[in-house]
Amino acid sequence: MEMQFHTLNQLFAQLGLPSDDQSIDHFIERHKPIASYQKLQDLPFFSQHQRDFLQQARDSDADWSAVIDDLDCLIRQAPDIRPS
Repeated sequence: MEMQFHTLNQLFAQLGLPSDDQSIDHFIERHKPIASYQKLQDLPFFSQHQRDFLQQARDSDADWSAVIDDLDCLIRQAPDIRPS
């Protein structure tokens, strides 16, 4: 079975969110950091449909799981506080 690897842009599109690079960066910066005990699929800023997709993709180890893990890591990082 050949695994298909998705990008963050494709994940955001799948979630029905703006999927251009600037929108993704803004989304991540606006919501990070999340606490270590929080699960990505339980975060309140996702709709129920989005949370269901994230949970099911992780549970089934779907081809989306790698990019979901990438998003999880990015959204846990401390915010960039450097001046623009």
